[in-house]
Amino acid sequence: MKRIVILISGRGSNMEAIVQRCAAEGWPAQVAAVIANRPGASGLAFAAGHGIATTVVDHTAHASREAFDAALAAAIDAHAPDLVVLAGFMRILGDAFVQRYAGRLLNIHPSLLPAFAGLHTHRRAIEAGCKLAGATVHFVTPALDHGPIVAQAAVPVQPDDTPEALAARVLAVEHVIYPQAVRWFVSDELQVDTAGVVRHRGGASQLLLG
Repeated sequence: MKRIVILISGRGSNMEAIVQRCAAEGWPAQVAAVIANRPGASGLAFAAGHGIATTVVDHTAHASREAFDAALAAAIDAHAPDLVVLAGFMRILGDAFVQRYAGRLLNIHPSLLPAFAGLHTHRRAIEAGCKLAGATVHFVTPALDHGPIVAQAAVPVQPDDTPEALAARVLAVEHVIYPQAVRWFVSDELQVDTAGVVRHRGGASQLLLG
């Protein structure tokens, strides 16, 4: 059984989707812990209600990013994870932290990477006149939002879209592709080749949703 640790900052709706799919589909894995960097993160209650260990590593209690990263790594390692999942975790992690979990650290970003790395992705997609927007699951590397891509989902940008409306549609497909990507990982179906391209043992690892 693979052990998963999920990091959140707020509600953790992607965390909820992963926990629910893991249980419903009988993955060869368990969510061992949910860790938040904010004491009031509402997703902690969901995790505790499902019998999952919860921990808070408050970033405001640490004098530097390095100190926070070290405390966070200690909390993660206490659960001996095979995979660490960032699910709405709103902190930039240092290079040493990322390297510590190289090859077993996943993130989801609300754009079709490499387009619109960083913040305000939905507004930027609308302002650029994009016809499609979406979400990307990728392995985390020191280069922000530029790790090897595991899966993507696209949604149309409507002529009258607002960032909020587009964000809601993108979030809906996030809840589909993130659990799928995690399931591929825990089932040993992913491989990153020498060019940094993720291969899925069962075929294409890109999902396109309307």
